[in-house]
Amino acid sequence: MKDFKNTTFFFVLSALLLFTSTMPITNAEVHTHTFVVQATPVKRLCKTRSTITVNGMFPGPTLEVQNGDSLVVNVVNRARYNVTIHWHGVRQMRTGWADGPEFVTQCPIRPGGSYTYRFTIQGQEGTLWWHAHSSWLRATVYGALIIRPRESYPFKKPNRESTLLLGEWWNANPIDVVRQATRTGAAPNAHKQGIQGVFTSDFPGNPPVQFDYTGNVSRALWQPVRGTKVYRIKYGETVQVVLQGTSIFTAENHPIHLHGYDFYIIAEGFGNFNQGRDSSKFNLVDPPLRNTASVPVGGWAVIRFVADNPGVWLLHCHLDVHIGWGLAMAFLVEDGVNPLQKLEAPPKDLPVC
Repeated sequence: MKDFKNTTFFFVLSALLLFTSTMPITNAEVHTHTFVVQATPVKRLCKTRSTITVNGMFPGPTLEVQNGDSLVVNVVNRARYNVTIHWHGVRQMRTGWADGPEFVTQCPIRPGGSYTYRFTIQGQEGTLWWHAHSSWLRATVYGALIIRPRESYPFKKPNRESTLLLGEWWNANPIDVVRQATRTGAAPNAHKQGIQGVFTSDFPGNPPVQFDYTGNVSRALWQPVRGTKVYRIKYGETVQVVLQGTSIFTAENHPIHLHGYDFYIIAEGFGNFNQGRDSSKFNLVDPPLRNTASVPVGGWAVIRFVADNPGVWLLHCHLDVHIGWGLAMAFLVEDGVNPLQKLEAPPKDLPVC
């Protein structure tokens, strides 16, 4: 095996035979909703301002389903901004076009337009959430998505349940806030804007340039690479990703989220990841299963998942302004051999650019 010493990002791919259950749930239901995205007067902190909401609610409506149910959500955009909706944590098995990240799996729903998201919850339970995935509309366009088990709870049923959502509130328009951050870099960060890139499928498996700096950093390293590349993966392969924090511009604990998958966090640590030294720390017995990993400040995290869901899947920091600064990439998972291992055709009303 190649020595990955001092690398900051790498993948280990190996073929894996997959067995998946394709038996439909006979008593599954279809839940139909309409989301009207619109400006609504909202009062918080003794101030009232026009806020982009769903159905006039802040936070938005809570959706409750059971494992195996399907969701049909018609999103009508009556706001003055483009919008998409992402179903955070939902795996979207073979329905990547319903995932929602703007300009990755769909073009945005333009003002006056609409789009219907259709997908099925497969093999998932728990409390997730949905939110806008266009610009910084997630600041106000979000709500809970509760997936209840098809069978009884594995514990005594609680007497009462409440949904608790934690969110930010800005006295300013969040869109204006993120635009200002993009223009100025929101010191001490410095990033270029307006990069006109294209998607290609040659994302490198290892950093093309390796460095380990402390102290002052040359401004030449601040220049982003032109273009956005995706990393191609064959269906059924096992993927290992090392997420290396650098803290070059600012010390930050980055929450890295992967669309379309849950992954195992097999190790975390501080400093630069070293394959020879740190692989002994891997938890291959009972690692936690997540869809978001918090990369420690000045540290690293190692995640693994099996590429059993074809499509293009975004990997990004969930501090939304960092997406615009380039802290994002995407995996292109190829179709498998069998029909149930192939991406379904997109719906006819999928928005166009």
